[in-house]
Amino acid sequence: MLRSVILAASRSSRMERFVASAPVSRDLIRRFVAGTTIEDALRATRELVAEGLTVTLDHLGEDTFNPAQAAAARDEYRNLLRALAAAGLTPAAEVSLKLSALGQRFDEQLAHDYAAQVCAAAAEAGTTVTLDMEDHTTTDSTCEILAKLRQDHPETGVALQAYLRRTEADCRDLAGSGSRVRLCKGAYAEPESVAYQAKLEVDKSYVRCLNILMSGDGYPMFATHDPRLVAIAEDRALWFDRSPDRFEFQMLYGVRTEEQQRLVADGYRVRVYVPYGTQSYGYLMRRLAERPANLGFFARALASRR
Repeated sequence: MLRSVILAASRSSRMERFVASAPVSRDLIRRFVAGTTIEDALRATRELVAEGLTVTLDHLGEDTFNPAQAAAARDEYRNLLRALAAAGLTPAAEVSLKLSALGQRFDEQLAHDYAAQVCAAAAEAGTTVTLDMEDHTTTDSTCEILAKLRQDHPETGVALQAYLRRTEADCRDLAGSGSRVRLCKGAYAEPESVAYQAKLEVDKSYVRCLNILMSGDGYPMFATHDPRLVAIAEDRALWFDRSPDRFEFQMLYGVRTEEQQRLVADGYRVRVYVPYGTQSYGYLMRRLAERPANLGFFARALASRR
């Protein structure tokens, strides 16, 4: 019920205006979003890299309705990648890319072409791209575009969502050598016909997918803040004889920072998902919906700064 309420609120322009103006929510945004500009993204990246962390940067903005907006999103990523290279922050920093920001919902070929240009810019900068996954109606399209991109850019990664019933099969398809897969729980409102609804079932699916990726030849990236799932991943690394350089953990900017440092101290690679840009409201609401317990994470993180 709480998840549904949060997702409904994410579509409310009135609520968005309230959140943007309220002092507490402004603090929330500043804590969990790096800022609005490339310069803000570079600052946050420098700080994290100095702490032994790696980074994936996401330019917020998926409400793309025409080719001009898609081209602007492409150009933002190319400018970001050039700035990262000039600052000497690659390969520690890569980028996360939503195909919807490049026009996927109205022109899949355009989205592919623009994504290929971003991938080329990433290769020139000495880093990589990971495709974010969105609601289930775009999953097939995203996987098809991924396959095309990997013909010229085999290092291109993709996110898979454990709450979708199809994801175990997708993990098997993408567990081969050279493949990079970010496994997350999922953050969109999906029908029961395509997605597990109960938290326990989602967690079980996550573990099954984790086992598939750990037993394969690809490079798994486990995006979770759940202590139990982190511990299971650590255990499976031993079980499948995976050294710490053959997988990584991923966590959100501003969330469980002590755990991020604990994992780094234990020799694991930890990548922090750093969003920036002006469209922070939808991002924060999806993170809360993905796991309503994130409300507690956010509240504790804010309290710790005061």
